[in-house]
Amino acid sequence: MKIPQMITAELRRLTSTRMSVIALIALLAVPILYGGLYLWANQDPYGNLSSVPVALVVDDKGADVNGQHRNLGDEAAEQLLDSDTFQWHRVSSDQADAGLQAGDFDFIVTLPAGFSEAVATLSSNAPRQADIELRTNDANNYLASTIGTQAVAKIQQSVAKKVVDEAGLSLLDALHTIRVKLVDATNGATQLVDGLATAKNGSSQLAAGSAPLADGAAKLADGNAQLSSGANQLRDGTAQLRDGSARVADGARQVAGGVDRLDAAARQVGSVAGDAASQLPQARTDIAKALADAGLDQSRIDAILSRLDPVGERLTTANARVQDTVKQIDQLDDGARQVASGSAALATGAATAADGASALAEGAATAASGASQLRDGTAQLRDGATKLDDGIGQLSTGATQLRDGLSAGVQQIPDSDDATRQAQASAISDPVAVGTSSVTKAQNYGAGLAPFFAALAGWIGIYALFLIVKPVSKRAVTALRSPFRVTLAGWLTPAGLGALQMVGLFTILAFALQFSFANPWAALGILLFASATYAAIVLALNVWLGSVGQFLGLVLMVLQLVTAGGTFPWQTLPGPLAALHHVLPMGYVVDAMRQVMYGGDVSRVGQDLLVLGAWMVGGVLVAAIGVTRMTHHRTLRDLQPSLIG
Repeated sequence: MKIPQMITAELRRLTSTRMSVIALIALLAVPILYGGLYLWANQDPYGNLSSVPVALVVDDKGADVNGQHRNLGDEAAEQLLDSDTFQWHRVSSDQADAGLQAGDFDFIVTLPAGFSEAVATLSSNAPRQADIELRTNDANNYLASTIGTQAVAKIQQSVAKKVVDEAGLSLLDALHTIRVKLVDATNGATQLVDGLATAKNGSSQLAAGSAPLADGAAKLADGNAQLSSGANQLRDGTAQLRDGSARVADGARQVAGGVDRLDAAARQVGSVAGDAASQLPQARTDIAKALADAGLDQSRIDAILSRLDPVGERLTTANARVQDTVKQIDQLDDGARQVASGSAALATGAATAADGASALAEGAATAASGASQLRDGTAQLRDGATKLDDGIGQLSTGATQLRDGLSAGVQQIPDSDDATRQAQASAISDPVAVGTSSVTKAQNYGAGLAPFFAALAGWIGIYALFLIVKPVSKRAVTALRSPFRVTLAGWLTPAGLGALQMVGLFTILAFALQFSFANPWAALGILLFASATYAAIVLALNVWLGSVGQFLGLVLMVLQLVTAGGTFPWQTLPGPLAALHHVLPMGYVVDAMRQVMYGGDVSRVGQDLLVLGAWMVGGVLVAAIGVTRMTHHRTLRDLQPSLIG
């Protein structure tokens, strides 16, 4: 019996009755139903999140944010209600809790009472985070917690971007205002530097002029001290003159009283009068010299001497009269009275001169004191002017540093317009833009799962077929036919039926679900090759272990379900399972399908097919060895009925 005849005989057996045909069709449809329905249900779940009911609770009371009263909770709620991310329902807290418990809502997002107030603290000395509360109920849907967490993260990002955008704009506006003020301050500092330069020139001149002034004031003080000393001497001399003139007046009165005795002494009086008259010019010269030595000016000396001139004239007259008296004794009485009167006038003038000299001494003393104070004051002025000149120099240096520092500060603050500040604030609130690029990209979520579930459906289809397909022909084994041909016939029958399953599955994926394939014929070829590989593996298990091998095929499917890396990356598996990923065939089917479906690295497909080919050849060879054993040895296990039936 040849291989086609054995395959035909098995197919006739599978279609011998109506129920057999129905069973065969049902088993052929298993991978189509499994893979097609599952991928249809998960074709684009993220695109349908707008149908997920979510409760939105807003308890925010509002607060002053960036200088104005705002309710950020209401603002965020309006944005959420206008979006189509979820099926939002703004309800009260009690309604939300009841709906979550009853399954009307998948999760609850709550903006608490202090939401705006917490955001407002970002610009205060005690900033704190604003809370967004998420409540889930895994009894409704476990993945709702993950989806809700992502939703809250997006809300948080949206609110943060908005607040930081506005705060950043306020900050940039403040920086612009500071820059304008710094420019004004720089101009003012420049004017200050210029003014201090002028002041420095003036203070230098003041310091230079105050030194000679102080020296002159010191000399003036010395001269006034000498003037005061001379005035004191003049005062003492005029006091003596006053006393002497008083005595002269007394003597004149005595002369007048002794006029009767004057005749006897007329000659002597005449001699005395003559001497007095002859000494008067010299006395006048001596007084003038004494007054000049005392420091009196010429006008004062002339005033004093003018008072003495009458005395001199009287003395001259008296002398003449004395001389005449000698001759005219009768006229002596008149002359004596005139002398007494003149001496009294002299005494009065001398007293006046003494008072003037005393006043002059007091004035000179006051002038000396004032000159001394002037000397001290000008010395202080000189020292102060020097310090002022030094201080203005230091102030000028500091003002120059201030001007340069303000100018440098202005250069460090950018001079931006309103549009630029708006753009800068937007960039500050969202500083990082994520640029995504893909070497290959799945069409949607369902297309991303398609390689895994297509590979898994192929195994399930082959496993189901072996429920009705006989691994080998007992008739051929009993007739001692070629073990290898019996094995090939036993493998090609399920492999051919599996090929029909894969063609049907590929048709559903490509046309019903409209998944795009970068290399559609290569994808179909991989599915056919994978199905044939699975058939060889399950055949070997059945030939060697019978019903136990059929059970092990189920166990092997479960192992490949968790190790193929069809959903999460295989690197996330525990160590033993990750090791199985590199051994079991389904992971290589998934990888090959991804490359040809998404347009990936075709060279990897060759490596994957080599591994699958090794499994296929190995499975067929192991099955052939088992068939060979069966043709030469019969055991009690071969005579026992199958546990599966």
